[in-house]
Amino acid sequence: MAARLKEKYFKEIKPALKKELGIENSMAVPELEKIVINMGLGEATQNTKLLDPLVGDLAAIAGQKPVTTKAKKSIAAFKVRAGMSIGAMVTLRSDKAYEFLDRLISTALPRVRDFRGVSTKSFDGRGNYTLGLRDQLIFPEIDYSKVEKLKGMNITIVTTAKDDNQARALLKHFGMPFRQGA
Repeated sequence: MAARLKEKYFKEIKPALKKELGIENSMAVPELEKIVINMGLGEATQNTKLLDPLVGDLAAIAGQKPVTTKAKKSIAAFKVRAGMSIGAMVTLRSDKAYEFLDRLISTALPRVRDFRGVSTKSFDGRGNYTLGLRDQLIFPEIDYSKVEKLKGMNITIVTTAKDDNQARALLKHFGMPFRQGA
């Protein structure tokens, strides 16, 4: 079964974007390439057991097993040695990426307290969008009673767009709630 948002992309969004952006070739229309979810945990330097619930939460949110990220360099000030596990990340592609984006837009973001929309300034200049979340509880997959520590995460939405304007148009068609007047 294909993701609901993916079907909507091919039936409605792609033709609308083609017309809106004035693109002749349908293969040049920007689309979702992948979504990378990254959770860093600095306290894992003292206690590596802290990573287990983090990995479990990330697996529940993403629907696939995350990989642990390791420090590249030693930094004495942070008590970090090269090769230490300091976080976890997961890369979603194809149907899983569309399905996650659908859940993020329709269920998770509306659950953020005092939510006024996501920033329009978080594009990187190459058509990718990064969104920072303060806690993992906005996802319905996370059991509130099992969480002992709130952990934030970065969600990077990688698109095939050539620039920020194309990526912004794509995400707007997906239903991303951008902040007004910002």
